[in-house]
Amino acid sequence: MPLRLTSWLLVALLALSGCALPSRDATLADEAVARSIQGRYEQALPDLPSSKQRHYAQRLYRMTGDDRYLPLNRAYGRRLVSALREEIDGLADPGHVARRGREAVAVYPVASEKQRRRKRMLAEWEEIAYAKGLAFKLTQARYHGLLNDDVLPGHRRALDYLASVDFRAFLLDPDVMAVYAAQVANLVYYLEDLGVIDLRCEVTTAFRRQYPPARDARLSTAEYRNKIYGMTHFVIAASDYYQQPVDAEEFDWVLDEFAAGLDRILLDTKEDIYAEVGISFLLAGQEEHPAVRRLRNALLDAYDPVARMVPSERGGTDLARGEHRNVLAIMLLDWPTDLHGGPMLHGISHAEVFR
Repeated sequence: MPLRLTSWLLVALLALSGCALPSRDATLADEAVARSIQGRYEQALPDLPSSKQRHYAQRLYRMTGDDRYLPLNRAYGRRLVSALREEIDGLADPGHVARRGREAVAVYPVASEKQRRRKRMLAEWEEIAYAKGLAFKLTQARYHGLLNDDVLPGHRRALDYLASVDFRAFLLDPDVMAVYAAQVANLVYYLEDLGVIDLRCEVTTAFRRQYPPARDARLSTAEYRNKIYGMTHFVIAASDYYQQPVDAEEFDWVLDEFAAGLDRILLDTKEDIYAEVGISFLLAGQEEHPAVRRLRNALLDAYDPVARMVPSERGGTDLARGEHRNVLAIMLLDWPTDLHGGPMLHGISHAEVFR
């Protein structure tokens, strides 16, 4: 029987049963849908933009450790090192940061109101618009074993520059948190990871003060999504983006809120956000939590067996636009026993990585 038909029948049985199928049957449905989405994306992967190829291959490698994802990760490593060498050289120019900051704001998309709000916010923090991108690239280099003088000579110049930036003011600003919570969480962990500054405690405290559970009822859908998405990224960033588990006790404030607010999460967020909610439980070693089954069932219900993917909340099936959403669906539905770090590219010959 074709895979997509098998997965569709399993999902249909699950729905008709009122989500009461035995756990083995539910697991079979999860795996069938995950494999169907994965097959669809891997068929189309060569035609997707390089940024989407990187995003997908990096996560699938960390889920599986499969060497077939290495070529795309190597290609990303070459692009990353080339971009960082340019930035490291550019930092010797006094006007480089200001110019790059203006460029980052200028190219920021404005298709949605959320993006327009973020662009206005970043215009007020032009240097941060540049510095946060640099922190991301340097962290990615560290994840792949490339942050060293052999591959990136002079990389200390970039780290020293980041140490000169007033990230605290940006990260603790309530207006920034109100439109950029997930990115704030990411940046906090990037900076700690790079040894620049540890603001994790301060920013977590500020976030929880700004978004207490008692305030949820007064949050608009957009505000609530910003909050929940931000909370998932405290967990995900702490895992070095799916490279290692996190301490459940450290993030009990996140997981407890997710469990208590699951009805609204499923009602008012979208598939990529609630998939990350489920992944947060998995990263904390709580695969048996009842919330995980409900979140997986929601993805099974959202899955389109004809398109072999999870469409957007408006029904869109564009593969490039849906890559983030669908790779998260694969991960939530088929979580591995062990996570895989990197991939570390330093063990591959210089000629192979940078040819």
